[in-house]
Amino acid sequence: MKSLRALAALLTYPTAELVAAAGEIRDVLDSEAVVPRAARAALHRLIDDLATGDLYDLQERYGLLFDRTRSLSLHLFEHVHGESRDRGQAMVDLLKLYEENGYTPTARELPDYLPLFLEYASTREPRAALELVRQPANVLAALRERLAKRDSPYEAVMAALLALSRAKLDAATLETLRAEPDPEPDDLEALDAAWADQEVTFGPGGAAGAAGGSAGCPVDRMADRLRTAMQPSGGVAP
Repeated sequence: MKSLRALAALLTYPTAELVAAAGEIRDVLDSEAVVPRAARAALHRLIDDLATGDLYDLQERYGLLFDRTRSLSLHLFEHVHGESRDRGQAMVDLLKLYEENGYTPTARELPDYLPLFLEYASTREPRAALELVRQPANVLAALRERLAKRDSPYEAVMAALLALSRAKLDAATLETLRAEPDPEPDDLEALDAAWADQEVTFGPGGAAGAAGGSAGCPVDRMADRLRTAMQPSGGVAP
């Protein structure tokens, strides 16, 4: 599904190459037309920003949002495990999933980096690809809300992913994610405190959480869910 690859590109750090490819990204989204029209119109705002904005300003904006603000991290397991050792095992499991399905990441990023995850999903057949996108739907919804609060055009990418997946969100999990500290990037004291917080705990004895709305599975079991989704009977028809 080329649209997933296009959405992955829009979530990467702005470079001259990405800016030059803005028109091509727009063409892929419009020609494949799997993203609903309204969602694509919102994506055009981000694409236009990338195509016409000052590269330094685009890079500074990206860094303030996704690198400096923990609540907007594009590393999916960050919102569950923080820096705990459990996150390391989850990374190993997810990387093994990629490799077992013939995908060898070339980017120097952790396996749970959302653009990398979407690149992998784009290599699967459509039913399996959409099932993959369903898995972290609650995290995507929380990110969308936080980006909307900042009037960021990047909100459009999260909205498009949710529209594509048609995931049923888990209200309790979303409330837990909403409770995470969400400081502004210029509030240095609050940012330091957020990075110092202990990881969120999901599962028995902790706050309930789900990555995939279709089954309400905990985010920290996402690799297992993704492995199941890759089986011949695992895809759920959109």
